[in-house]
Amino acid sequence: MPRPTNNAPIGSLRTLWPLLRKHLGLFLGWLLALACASAATLGMPMTFRVMIDQGFSAGASDIDPIFVLVLAVTLVLALASAAHYFFISLLGERIVADLRARLYAHLIGMDADFHDRNRSSELVSRLIADSELLRVVIGFTLSTAVRGTITVLGSFVMLFVTSPRLASYALLGIPLTVLPIVIGGNRLASIARSNQDRIADANSLAAETLGAVRTVQAHSQEPYERGRFVAALQVAITAAGRRIRTQAVMIGLGISLVFGGFTAVLWLGAHDVAAHRITPGTLGQFLFYAVIGGSSIGSLAEVWSELRRAAGGMGRISELLAESPTIVAPANPASLPVPLRGEVRLENVSFRYPQRPDPAALADFSLCIRPGETVAVVGPSGAGKSTLFSLLLRFHDPEAGRITIDGIDIRTLDPAALRAVIGLVPQQPTLFAASARTNIRYGRLDASEAQLDAAVHAAHAADFIAALPRQLDTELGERGTRLSGGQQQRIAIARALLKNAPILLLDEATSALDAHSERAVQQALETLMHGRTTLVIAHRLATVLKADRIIVMDHGRIIAEGTHESLMADGGLYAELARLQFLDLP
Repeated sequence: MPRPTNNAPIGSLRTLWPLLRKHLGLFLGWLLALACASAATLGMPMTFRVMIDQGFSAGASDIDPIFVLVLAVTLVLALASAAHYFFISLLGERIVADLRARLYAHLIGMDADFHDRNRSSELVSRLIADSELLRVVIGFTLSTAVRGTITVLGSFVMLFVTSPRLASYALLGIPLTVLPIVIGGNRLASIARSNQDRIADANSLAAETLGAVRTVQAHSQEPYERGRFVAALQVAITAAGRRIRTQAVMIGLGISLVFGGFTAVLWLGAHDVAAHRITPGTLGQFLFYAVIGGSSIGSLAEVWSELRRAAGGMGRISELLAESPTIVAPANPASLPVPLRGEVRLENVSFRYPQRPDPAALADFSLCIRPGETVAVVGPSGAGKSTLFSLLLRFHDPEAGRITIDGIDIRTLDPAALRAVIGLVPQQPTLFAASARTNIRYGRLDASEAQLDAAVHAAHAADFIAALPRQLDTELGERGTRLSGGQQQRIAIARALLKNAPILLLDEATSALDAHSERAVQQALETLMHGRTTLVIAHRLATVLKADRIIVMDHGRIIAEGTHESLMADGGLYAELARLQFLDLP
C-alpha cells in the first residue's frame, strides 16, 4: 500500500464529526459532565480561599459551613468526573465500532485491482491498529484536550480576577511555554507517523508468516522468520525511541518552564502578602489556579502529540475510504431474464492486468458458449485461462470488447446480480474458520436443511462429514486445515451445488481428489452440469474428455478447438499436452 509522504493535519479528525453526531445523546451528556467537572475544578480554589481567610479565624460555629462547602464542591467534581468518563468512554467505543464497520464494508466492496495492489495484512492493520488508536484518542486524549483547554482558559480568567498584577507577570511566561510545544509537535508528528508505519510493517509480516505457518515449518525456516520479525520489531522500537525521546523532551521542557515561571510569580506574591496588598487566602487561590492552569498546559503538550498521531491514523483510514472501486453497479442496472438461458459470449476481448501491463493476458479473444454447453479450456500456465473466470465474474473489466450473458453486456448489470447466477469451484478452495455447515451454506444462506443435505450427498461428502466429531457442526479450522485436500474440495463443490446457479465455472474442481473420490465427484459434477452452461479449466486432460468442446489457449488467444478426438488428430499443442499426461513421454 503506498504511504503518503505528507503528515496528516489535525483537521483530518473533523471527519469523525458525522460519527459523533450519530451518538448525539452521549456527546451532549459528555459535554454537560465536562462543563460541571470544569466548573467544580475552577471553583475549588475559591473555596480554599474562603477556608484560609475565614475558616481559620472564624469561631467554632462558623467553621462547619465552610468545610461543608468544600466537601460539596468535591462531591460535584467527583460525580461529574465519573459521568464524564462514562460518556466519553462509551462514545469512543461506539464511534470506533461504527468506523470499523464502515471501513470493513468499504474494503470488502473494493474491486480485485485494489486488493491486488494492497496487502491484506496491512489492510487489517489499518482496520485494527489505526482505529484502536482513535478509540484511545476519543476515550481519553480528546477528552483531556477539551477539558485541559477549558481549564487553562478558565484558570487564566480567574488569575486576572484574583490578582491582575500577578496575572500580568504570569502572562509573560506563556509564549515561553507554548512555543516549544508548537515546534516540538511538528517534529513529533513526522516521527509518530514513521513509528506507526513501522508497527504496521511488523504486523503485516506476522500475519503473513502465521498464515503460511505450514510452509514455514515444512522448509524449517522458523529461525529465519523469527529473525525477520525481530528485525522488524527493532526497526519499530527505534522509531518509537525517537518519538518517546522527543515527547519526553517536550514534556520536561514544558513543565520546567511552567513551574519555573510559577516560582517567580510566587516570589512576587509573597512580597505582596508581606506588603498587605493581598491576603494569604488570595495568594493561595492564585497559586491554586496557577497550578491547575500550568498542569493543564503541561498535559496539553502530550495531548497535542497524541492528537497528531491520531490525525495520522485517521488520515490513513481516510485514504482508504477515499479509494473508489472501478467495478461498480450502473445507476440503472439492467436485469437478467428469468429463467436464464445461460448463453455466454466474449467478443474481441482484450485485457492486461494493471500490475502486469505487458504482455496482454487476453488479446482479441472471442468465444461463444451455448446454453447448456460444457466447454473445457486447456493450455499451459499463463495462457489466460484464469483470466477468463475473473472477467466473467467481473473482478476486472476488459480494455476492449465486451462480455454478454443472454445478449446483455455484463457491465450493465449489478455485479452482485451477475455473480448470483454463476457458481464457482476454484482449484484451491477457500474455507472459513467455521463449521462445515456454515461453509457449505455460504453458497446459499437461506437454504433449508433438506437442500443442504442433498448438496452434501451430491458432492459425495456425506461419509467423511458423518465421521467428523460433530458432523456438520464441526469447526474446520483456519482455511479448513482440519480436512484433507480432497475433503476441502468436496465442501467447495457442495457449496456450489447448493447455490444451484445456471452458469458454472469449474477450475479443475477434482484436482485434489484421489482416484476413487474423483470418480464419485465427477459423476456428481456431470449431474450438476446437465442443462447448465459450464466452463471448465482443466490441467488434467482426463477430466475433460466428455466436454462438448475443448478450447486450447496460449498467450491469451485461442489456437485450436474441437473434441478430444479431433484435437488429437490435428496434432499441435493439445496433442503434445495429451501425450505428456497420458503416455508420460519426456
